[in-house]
Amino acid sequence: MANDASTVFDLVILGGGSGGYAAALRGAQLGLDVALIEKDKVGGTCLHRGCIPTKALLHAGEVADQARESAQFGVKATFDGIDIAGVHKYKDGVISGLYKGLQGLVASRKVTYIEGEGRLSSPTSVDVNGQRVQGRHVLLATGSVPKSLPGLEIDGNRIISSDHALVLDRVPKSAIILGGGVIGVEFASAWKSFGADVTVIEGLKHLVPVEDENSSKLLERAFRKRGIKFNLGTFFSKAEYTADGVKVTLADGKEFEAEILLVAVGRGPVSAGLGYEEQGVATDRGYVLVDEYMRTNVPTISAVGDLVPTLQLAHVGFAEGILVAERLAGLKTVPIDYDGVPRVTYCHPEVASVGITEAKAKEIYGADKVVALKYNLAGNGKSKILNTAGEIKLVQVKDGAVVGVHMVGDRMGEQVGEAQLIYNWEALPAEVAQLIHAHPTQNEALGEAHLALAGKPLHSHD
Repeated sequence: MANDASTVFDLVILGGGSGGYAAALRGAQLGLDVALIEKDKVGGTCLHRGCIPTKALLHAGEVADQARESAQFGVKATFDGIDIAGVHKYKDGVISGLYKGLQGLVASRKVTYIEGEGRLSSPTSVDVNGQRVQGRHVLLATGSVPKSLPGLEIDGNRIISSDHALVLDRVPKSAIILGGGVIGVEFASAWKSFGADVTVIEGLKHLVPVEDENSSKLLERAFRKRGIKFNLGTFFSKAEYTADGVKVTLADGKEFEAEILLVAVGRGPVSAGLGYEEQGVATDRGYVLVDEYMRTNVPTISAVGDLVPTLQLAHVGFAEGILVAERLAGLKTVPIDYDGVPRVTYCHPEVASVGITEAKAKEIYGADKVVALKYNLAGNGKSKILNTAGEIKLVQVKDGAVVGVHMVGDRMGEQVGEAQLIYNWEALPAEVAQLIHAHPTQNEALGEAHLALAGKPLHSHD
């Protein structure tokens, strides 16, 4: 390994996904000399195999549903089917435009971009392409990959991961989706819109089990109405090929058959074989352990994103990367409040939340100190126009701040921005109720819910 000691960077970043490139851009903006090492494409999972392509598929599915349902709005249209090649062309065009823009940003900030598979070689260096890249500090941001279950091999043929699903050359006639979390329900929603027969299998007792139970129940009701089948509360046992598809057997002996099986049981960290443990970096089950400032146990090494055991969300990695860059540049930094991070599942209907669930609030504050209010979107004019159903649920500490906002309905992801401010600024219901929300908007439903919680409901009643 040649030792190129001609340059010692302020920051060497291993991984160019959301966390890595955010740290690179912010660090360079603050005057740090930054090297960014990426083995594939800058933008990482989110841009190329995650957030962006899945939401493009979901939007194509939304357009398909609107074409099918156009008559109820007095519009004559016909739905002739899905041109999957056309869908991929649209999806890939979105990715390509964003990728070019990101490449331009990295170049314009004068970040030294190195394409190649890097490996941590010391507490202050990364080896890549036969060279040693030296830095005063190293940031590990190598992300995650789809994971499976013991004894379940993802072969890319009939048993696939989300990576395979995003480039599938056909709409499956039928699909079993193993896992009812964010990835599972988003693909269930998109494939159902495309015309597939979908069954979701979730071992826990609800879909999107980390959300407030009320949100899970509302989503389950909506999925039943859409004809998306699901089996809850029983874990997977085995999968095997049939003559023309896959058969899945659960722990209770129940069997399901379909053309393909999508394994959507989460994502695991990419850390094996990258030299982390050899350099003394503490890990747990492959995750790199960090403190609230994203520092590892090695003083010259930090880590961010899906590699660390925080929320696996692109915007979380982005914020963590910025935090590291600002800390290294000498700015005062504040640890991330992960409860205050907005979370959105982009299925139809959408599930959006910020803050803590009612159950968690009762656990923290006591059941007698928690107030919950539900506002039905049936009372919201714009939601009525859009023909969407759902609810906004507020969780409040009695006589205190709102500590949870949980929303289900089309376009609720676009409303979570204000919900984030309400939680993070510890707003009282009466303070939010004083704000004037535009009419008619879905955003107005947040205002109405807080009016009701403040004791002066207008468009809702007991």
